[in-house]
Amino acid sequence: MSVAIAIVIAVVVILAVAGAVVTYNRLVRKRNRTDEAWSQIDVELKRRHDLVPNLVHTVAGYAAHERGTFEAVTAARSAAVEAGARADPAAVSAAENALGRTLRSLFAVAENYPQLRAEEGFLALQEQLTTTEDKLEYARRYYNTSVRDYDSAIQSFPALLIAGPFGFKPRAFFDADTADRQPPTVEFPAGGPRAPAG
Repeated sequence: MSVAIAIVIAVVVILAVAGAVVTYNRLVRKRNRTDEAWSQIDVELKRRHDLVPNLVHTVAGYAAHERGTFEAVTAARSAAVEAGARADPAAVSAAENALGRTLRSLFAVAENYPQLRAEEGFLALQEQLTTTEDKLEYARRYYNTSVRDYDSAIQSFPALLIAGPFGFKPRAFFDADTADRQPPTVEFPAGGPRAPAG
């Protein structure tokens, strides 16, 4: 009887150890996927940061008197690069949102100069920035999905028994600026909209 009990105990211990190993490896895969997703965001942010000086320089050639706007964009870019070096999603998110707002003000300046909007170099930079923003949005979604899965895994039982002792820490989401995601307001002149001619 004691041999049977010893065998049962040995099987339980082996199953527990095997379960712990499988759980640990699953958490490592999820953490690595989250780190990989963050590196994709980092690549797109660096590409964005590299485009900003060229945009400022191009617009400054047409609107030199808008110095305050150019300084604000340059300062926001520097803050974003500095935040990126810390790799803290909350700090990066805040700095990138500030950079996005100053870039919108730069494009508002550009709207006042039709000859600038027609210049091929400016149009190419604008297109590259748009493409980068699209890639950044995709990378953000992928990262946030990876963070959700990872955080859920380390907070679920029985994985949390492995996560705590082995240093698996929750990750922060990368939030995008939602200030300009409201639908545009359409205003009509006094008297309301005009009926189409016909």
